[in-house]
Amino acid sequence: MEKLKKFFWFCSGVNQEILQKTPTEHSKYVGMGATVFFTGLFAAISGGYALFFIFNDMPLYGRILAAMIFGCIWGAMIFNLDRYIVSSMKKGGGFWKEFKIATPRILLAAIIAFVISKPLELQIFHTSIEYELEVMKQNDIKLQEATLTSRYTTEMSTLASQIKTLKAELAQATTKRDQLDEIARVEADGSGGSNKRGAATIYKLKKADAEKAQKELNDLTVINLPLIQAKQTELDKTATTIEGLKSSIVRGAYDGFDKRLHALGNVSKNSATISMASIFIMLLFLAIELSPVLVKLLSSRGPYDDILENDEHIFEVTRVEQMTLRSQASFEKLELAKQTGNYILEQEIEKKKNYTRRFKDAEAEISQEMINKWKREELDRVHSGRLSGI
Repeated sequence: MEKLKKFFWFCSGVNQEILQKTPTEHSKYVGMGATVFFTGLFAAISGGYALFFIFNDMPLYGRILAAMIFGCIWGAMIFNLDRYIVSSMKKGGGFWKEFKIATPRILLAAIIAFVISKPLELQIFHTSIEYELEVMKQNDIKLQEATLTSRYTTEMSTLASQIKTLKAELAQATTKRDQLDEIARVEADGSGGSNKRGAATIYKLKKADAEKAQKELNDLTVINLPLIQAKQTELDKTATTIEGLKSSIVRGAYDGFDKRLHALGNVSKNSATISMASIFIMLLFLAIELSPVLVKLLSSRGPYDDILENDEHIFEVTRVEQMTLRSQASFEKLELAKQTGNYILEQEIEKKKNYTRRFKDAEAEISQEMINKWKREELDRVHSGRLSGI
């Protein structure tokens, strides 16, 4: 029992050393840790169940293994996120400040709740979904067959129209033959035509017309019947081809995750009851996802929070003191360096002044020497000129 309690403390992200000093807070953080743990567990189950349907084309054992691995990763991610949020929310900053910190997690919870609720909805409403899947499958089959048949519609319509035209010509010729034959018969017995029994001349004319119509019918039959049979054979062959293509259509598995979601959408659209139930299931998982944050927000400040705040304050004060000492030491070093630098600078300036002064003296001396030299040269030139004049 003690190990289980410490495990839930770990799940809550609490500092167990501090918590040991506050026995009255033990139960609160056990409950908070259990909430975080079971939220992650629900996320793992839902994520694994969803992946089981996503990889429906894999072997069964592969699907199970992939679902378990992904479910554990998904659950661990949600667990770690909730644990971080709960442990980072400090009590004492005010409800709205804490709510502001939790806002990203609340928005994420809405998304996660929608994601993890759908796989479980698929299982809860699986009976209606299976029925809807069968309906969707049959509709898709009909659509595929109609699309396939439409490729040959023009050809089959043309053949059927030609056969109908040829048969109509035969029927028209047969009707004409029968009418003329009837006219010749009634002329023979006097019940029609001239109404004279035994009018041989008129009867022969009518009989000739009937025989001519019979000959035309025979000639047309010889021409049209082979054409009708050929076109009917071609029409039957096309129909056989269509049936063969229909039977060759690959009927894949119709139980993918996307198809089930589509079926769930259709079921919800057609049934107000299922639609309402789906909304409440999503709200339920939203509440489950928000429960770690809500527990932290609604929990009151306790001794644990006081000790934690005091330790953090001591740490902060120590950190500030150390930073101040380091800053002071740095400042002193800087001042010393500055003073040393000023002394060196003054010495350098003095040296440069001495160099400048000595340079100017040397320059003046050189200038004076050049003047003296020029003076001597000029005096020598003047003396030389005088001597030449004498």
